[in-house]
Amino acid sequence: MIQPISVSATKPLSPLSLGKYRIAACPRPLPGGRFAAQVSIASGSGSASTDRVMRFHDDFPTHAAAAHYAVAQGIDWVNATLSARSLPVDGCAVLQTARPICI
Repeated sequence: MIQPISVSATKPLSPLSLGKYRIAACPRPLPGGRFAAQVSIASGSGSASTDRVMRFHDDFPTHAAAAHYAVAQGIDWVNATLSARSLPVDGCAVLQTARPICI
């Protein structure tokens, strides 16, 4: 389980669950008082756990802005991953009708 992350002088961040994924923003301070956005996307448990960490080039004026951006990017990644997995192997989109229709 991802533990809340605490950065001095900021509110601890709690992970967000989306399906089997846990998304946690991990902003880090940069020289000059700005913040870099990072996000951790974890799934599974025990020896079958996986954790992806994405770091972004943009910098942000506040810890909260970096966290918001990181969480949004994490949600986008999870949604894209779930959408890609919902397609059949042949790449056709299956509509919810009486008979599957490939588009």
